[in-house]
Amino acid sequence: MNKDENFISDIQISLSKDSVMTSGLLTLDLRFKIEGKIREVFDQKNWERAYDKHDNSFRVAIQLEVRSGRRTVLATKFVRKASLFWTRNPKIPYRIWATIIKDEGTLIPSSTEEARSLLFNIDKSIELDSKTLKIGDNKITVSITVSWGKHVYTEPVKISNKSEGLKVSRKE
Repeated sequence: MNKDENFISDIQISLSKDSVMTSGLLTLDLRFKIEGKIREVFDQKNWERAYDKHDNSFRVAIQLEVRSGRRTVLATKFVRKASLFWTRNPKIPYRIWATIIKDEGTLIPSSTEEARSLLFNIDKSIELDSKTLKIGDNKITVSITVSWGKHVYTEPVKISNKSEGLKVSRKE
C-alpha cells in the first residue's frame, strides 16, 4: 500500500449463531479499521490548523450492505464525527482538542491515539430478520463504503472493501 492511500482493513464478521429459525433475529458483529493517511494526519497539530480556518468538524459516513448470496438483505448507513473545540481543561495541554461523537454518545479522548481509535475503529452489531434469508444455507457478506469530505488536512475520499463470507442456515 502507498503511504498516501486510505484503506479498510482487519474486517471481521461473526454471527451470534450458525443457524436460525424461520422467525427470529440473527445478530451480526462487524469490526474493521479505517487506516492509511487519514489516521496519520488526524492529529492535534492539524486540528489546530483546521480550527483556525473554521474547519471545526470531521464527519465519516459509513455505508454497510449485508448480502446473502447476490441479494441485499440489509442496507444501512451511520456516521462518526469529530468536533474540534477550544479547551481550557487543565488536563489537556493543548488549546484545541477533539470530541468524538459515536453511537449517540460524545466522548473526550485523553490522547490523539485514543481519538483516532474512537473515530476510525468500527465495532458494530447488526440485527437481521431471519425472514430476509432463504431457507437452507446462506452465505453472508458485508460490503463497506467509507467516505469523508474536503478539510484543511485531507481531500475528499471514498474507499470500499468487502468481508469474507460466513455461512448461516435458516431452518423452517
